[in-house]
Amino acid sequence: MKLNNPFLIAGYHSPEYFCDRQNETETITNALQNERNITLIAPRRMGKTGLIKNVFYHLEKKNEIVPVYMDIFSTQNLNEFVHLFAISVLEALDSNVQKLIGKVSNFLKSCHPVLTFDEITGQPQVSIEISPNKEEATLREIFDYIAASDKRCVIAIDEFQQIAEYPEKGVEALLRSYIQFVPNARFIFAGSKQHIMQEMFLSAKRPFYQSTQIVTIEAIRKEEYYDFTRHFFQEANRKFDSDTFYYMYDEFEGHTWYMQALLNRLYGYGTDITDKTFTNRAIQELTDEGIYGYQNLIAAYSGVAAKLMKAIAKEGTVAEINSGKFISKYKLKAASSVNTALAKLIDKEIVYKSTQGYMIYDRFMSIWLSRQP
Repeated sequence: MKLNNPFLIAGYHSPEYFCDRQNETETITNALQNERNITLIAPRRMGKTGLIKNVFYHLEKKNEIVPVYMDIFSTQNLNEFVHLFAISVLEALDSNVQKLIGKVSNFLKSCHPVLTFDEITGQPQVSIEISPNKEEATLREIFDYIAASDKRCVIAIDEFQQIAEYPEKGVEALLRSYIQFVPNARFIFAGSKQHIMQEMFLSAKRPFYQSTQIVTIEAIRKEEYYDFTRHFFQEANRKFDSDTFYYMYDEFEGHTWYMQALLNRLYGYGTDITDKTFTNRAIQELTDEGIYGYQNLIAAYSGVAAKLMKAIAKEGTVAEINSGKFISKYKLKAASSVNTALAKLIDKEIVYKSTQGYMIYDRFMSIWLSRQP
């Protein structure tokens, strides 16, 4: 099916609508085919989920794997993780509801299946209920279920760093103890909090130390992204000027989601893009659409944190956030107060630390903040 707008801002369609990442796709595919697990680290919205789905597409095309994808960002504890893990695995390995109920009953003794019906489609769905204090037993049974399957699986756990926030102790060690003994499953551990992911997989004190191949992704190269963009505009008998594209790319440092959001909007205008007029219009539209959320977010933070956000946004990138010059320029409080506020903003992923320095994670929010008094 051909898409009305080729610049996707959510989901994955096919390689045709996926820009570049050929080397990363080949690296991950080769590792999985050779029985190596992967740790995929990238800033949020850089395109790691799309990359995972692209790897899945190519492996499925060769009938090599059953893909299992789960995003655990919203999970708060081991019970929620195990529930999501169980549903994701069960649905991927067997879509037949009746067979699925039977297999749950046979393999998962620590929980029981619940049959419900979708309110809109009326289709039967299977959920499970996990009794309190039965999480570890259920987790062991899920891994036994995977091992007993005759299917080769690749299980991607997105935002994997979330398990470090669970109140239960030893979750990493628990998972590691099961994962290493499942012969027919390989794993992709993807995460956006780079310092936590690096600690989990590169520290000798942690259970997953040196257990995976590390892959990091950065912005797609400017020339590759332009060729991808120009191709779709040419198909629609439209022009996209290279200087205009490079202006947009540099403004957002090629960060994938923001590029896609802008390109989606620009393609939707139905005209040639030969100067900055339409680009600036799209940036303004996308920034304005988020104002309500930005205002609420700012209101939720202390005065120091709010001032720090605005100061970072006005600078774009701050290499030395404790420098007297930066603190005095924006009339911030003492360095200790700045550091306390900064730690909270980094933890909540409002501020991101790159190799160049500190910046506001949401680029459109940064533009809005930079214009505030």
